[in-house]
Amino acid sequence: MIIHITILIIIIAIAGVLKSVSDTPPTHFTLKIQLFSLLTKNNIERYTSGDFEAAGYKWYSLSLPLPLKLVLHPNGNRSKNIKDHLSFYLMMSEASSLHPGWEVHVVFRLFLLDQNKDNYLTLEGVISNSAIVLQFYIMGKGRRFYEMKLEWGFDRFIPLTAFTNPDNGYLVNDTCVFGAEVFVYHKKESLLMVKDAIKCKHTWKIERFSKLDKECKDSDTFNAGDQKWKIQLYPKGNGSGIGTHISLYLALADPTTLPPGSKLFAEFILRVLDLKRDNHEFIKGTYWFSASSQQCGWPQFMSLSYLNLLNYKFLLNDTCWVEAEVIVHGVAGAK
Repeated sequence: MIIHITILIIIIAIAGVLKSVSDTPPTHFTLKIQLFSLLTKNNIERYTSGDFEAAGYKWYSLSLPLPLKLVLHPNGNRSKNIKDHLSFYLMMSEASSLHPGWEVHVVFRLFLLDQNKDNYLTLEGVISNSAIVLQFYIMGKGRRFYEMKLEWGFDRFIPLTAFTNPDNGYLVNDTCVFGAEVFVYHKKESLLMVKDAIKCKHTWKIERFSKLDKECKDSDTFNAGDQKWKIQLYPKGNGSGIGTHISLYLALADPTTLPPGSKLFAEFILRVLDLKRDNHEFIKGTYWFSASSQQCGWPQFMSLSYLNLLNYKFLLNDTCWVEAEVIVHGVAGAK
């Protein structure tokens, strides 16, 4: 708590950039450059660090790190016509491996070590209204990284005259130390409801029912709401229905095709067809399907004794028919 108070006292906000001095080193990444002058001598206009992770953040529902790099232009970002300043940025790397439409909001600070005083100059972007600078410093003004914006930072991180002045302690014995702190402060989710959603029906003929020896039998896949589905039958029951009922479920056929963090809201009916009087046995349900919740149904869908009635209404010549109707009403996804 004392450290935070000290930092806030010496905050300076100029032209939308929040400058402060911190006695605490950067939490997440440090970049030490020795023989800094050789970058210019060897015409290295841009240096990109190796990857590091932001506060252990995991990308949506996958166990994937948020890959970041630091980018340094030792003589200014030539592509933006920056001169006489050092340009310094935070960049997302390996973004091509992320799903379409991804975005992530982060709060970050970039650091430069004053080797004379053993503290750090830190910069953070803020809005220009000085009356609310402190509020944004405390709350964190996030920067949005997405497909078209992979890099945020400071075109004019520090004037080269100030950086190279030995009295300032930033470049000592041709060595300097940079750093970064990065915090993901929220993610967003969008929900798209489907107007006039289309009902999709799939009928499955199951022959030699009494000879089924698999614990679970899957139907052929079928399409509904731009996803592939299947019916799952447990002929001798599953869970609370083992030995007494058939169990019937609707399941995503290939949940790996769903973008990370997304889910589908589906209304569905599963039925076993009455082959004599159209008095079908059915149950209706609704469910949010996702990669972690791929299946929904009933372990006690129909008792085995009822299925095997002597009038052969559900089983005829050891064959039964199972049907699914599916309507996808909405798609939600992390952004």
